[in-house]
Amino acid sequence: MKISIIIPVLNEEGTIETTIEHLHQSSAVSFLKEIIVVDGGSTDNTVAVAQKTGAKVISSSTGRAKQMNAGAQCAKGDILYFLHVDTLPPLHFDSSIVKAIEKGFEAGCFQMRFDSSSRFLRFFAWFSRLNLKLCRGGDQSLFITKNLFERLNGFNEAYQVYEDNEFIGRLYAHTRFKILSQYVKTSARRYEKKGMLALQYHFGIIHLKNLLGAGPEQLYQYYRQHIS
Repeated sequence: MKISIIIPVLNEEGTIETTIEHLHQSSAVSFLKEIIVVDGGSTDNTVAVAQKTGAKVISSSTGRAKQMNAGAQCAKGDILYFLHVDTLPPLHFDSSIVKAIEKGFEAGCFQMRFDSSSRFLRFFAWFSRLNLKLCRGGDQSLFITKNLFERLNGFNEAYQVYEDNEFIGRLYAHTRFKILSQYVKTSARRYEKKGMLALQYHFGIIHLKNLLGAGPEQLYQYYRQHIS
């Protein structure tokens, strides 16, 4: 089985090259089919930098759900691996994913750590080891068989935020979700910019609003008002 890695980007010229180099250094050619960078309309040099790495670069409408669906549509691998540009997977992540699929799991993720010494962030990252829908998030990355992804009709493009959580919620309803023992390392840059306590509070409110029945537009309006 081969893995297609799909990375949605928007103005990430300072990050994308490091991420792709890390992917090559941490994986084996035998498992990796392709790296697909899906640009959502960058106005910097993201596309040129990504093309220099040898990754396949395609364009899409802005919006992570739309970008990830576009990447999945052109992917040639049997397994799709969705990765945020500021998240670095562990060594041999590819073989760990393939082994999980071979054991009968159709979808899963890694546990997560932040690239920060903050005890506050370490506390919240700890919960990524729990196999509960509430503890999931896009920063943990996501692997899924292409067959299951297509059966579930991919990401819901009505969601401009919370698209990962909405999709993973459907995964929990349809299949056994696997939490792998290794850790991805994700950037704390947004927490450092917005304030750790404030940002975690607003993320919590978005989760709560979703549980109380708020739709994708309501979640996006709250995100625009308090986070973006």
